[in-house]
Amino acid sequence: MKLCVVGSGYVGLVTAACMAEVGHHVVGIDINANKVDMLNDGGIPIYEPGLDKLVLKNREQGRLFFTTDYSVCADADAVFIAVGTPPDEDGSADLQYVIAAATTAAKHMPDGCLVVVKSTVPVGTTDAVAEEVNQVMQGRGVSALVAFNPEFLREGNAVGDFLKPDRIIVGVEDVASEKKLKRMYAAFNRNRDRMIMMDRRSAELTKYAANCMLATRISFMNDLSRLCDVVDGDIESIRRGIGADERIGSHFLYAGIGYGGSCFPKDVQALLATGEKYGVDLPVVSAAWQANKIQRQWFIARLLNVVKAKDVKQVAVWGLAFKPGTDDMREAPSIDVIDALLDAGVKVTACDPAAAEEAKHIWGNQITYQDSPEATCKDADILVVLTEWLMFREPDWASIADLMHGTDIFDARNLYVQEELAQHGLNCIAVGRGKSCL
Repeated sequence: MKLCVVGSGYVGLVTAACMAEVGHHVVGIDINANKVDMLNDGGIPIYEPGLDKLVLKNREQGRLFFTTDYSVCADADAVFIAVGTPPDEDGSADLQYVIAAATTAAKHMPDGCLVVVKSTVPVGTTDAVAEEVNQVMQGRGVSALVAFNPEFLREGNAVGDFLKPDRIIVGVEDVASEKKLKRMYAAFNRNRDRMIMMDRRSAELTKYAANCMLATRISFMNDLSRLCDVVDGDIESIRRGIGADERIGSHFLYAGIGYGGSCFPKDVQALLATGEKYGVDLPVVSAAWQANKIQRQWFIARLLNVVKAKDVKQVAVWGLAFKPGTDDMREAPSIDVIDALLDAGVKVTACDPAAAEEAKHIWGNQITYQDSPEATCKDADILVVLTEWLMFREPDWASIADLMHGTDIFDARNLYVQEELAQHGLNCIAVGRGKSCL
């Protein structure tokens, strides 16, 4: 099939490359000419393991190219809409880019073309897209099919998630759309049928529900972690205990500094805004949002208490991205932590294997960037570990202790064994590991 993918950001680029990988002929469309030139010249605008090789391979084999020209939609079997839906001031999703992309493509699409909304959108948006698209196309005497097909991609593992999905959610209102989507995704369903068909509005809510459920699990564990620090419990033991219950499972039960990134914060806000729009209170979702903010501020307050009490001058930070495997810093905990340290007059030295360039857009030369964990710790009074990159998992604590001036290690991801660090004279301040961490 010939597919067009509007938007060459995280979702759009992964979708384009993976659809080309299974044999479709794909054209990526983006209004940013510089980004298009970069992609056609062999570059890639985002960090995602394996994606650069996939894009290059399919470009060289003639199944993938990029353009700013929407006229390539003239002979498309389907057009994916994968543009951003940033939060508005009230927390609701800003849909202007989705509507603009869909209606611009509609000026060129052939009769019966399928528009697939891939962007995360509030309930009812795909219905609105269908109305706008067909209004444009009726002037040409043709019409389009419209479906919703959310992405469930984990940053850092997006290529694998797309090529080997655990489910493919599709929201359709007609048999013709269903048949086209089954043909389009046939390569992913050879071993078993992963497609779950439903109406468009249910599919839109499914995407939000999935992310908000995961955000709620994280927030619940973070609530418990603060209680553990007061009553001398251990959140890691609790995690293993409840995770062994097959009704609960072990995923997303890790306490820490709170969730970040491009999905959970935005989608929780958007679902709350949808509830408010329709007059439905969502107290559990609201509590997850509030708990996440409380957790981050609680961690920062503990850190600043030590900074003030010990007259700290320099802090080392391991990890800037909101999670390992990506350079994404949207809603990253490091932003709030480093801003608080800078406001306190502390010098900050940071290390991240992927996100340093993104960080420079935020802080410029206000902080110092190092390529190695060891260099980051030289002369530091405190080490703060914010992202669980593999390079931070098994440090040489004897060397770290020799390099640092101070002895406090703030472990925001519960990576380390406190007793092991204590053998080197280091004090590990973790999350929810008992009164010793206060």
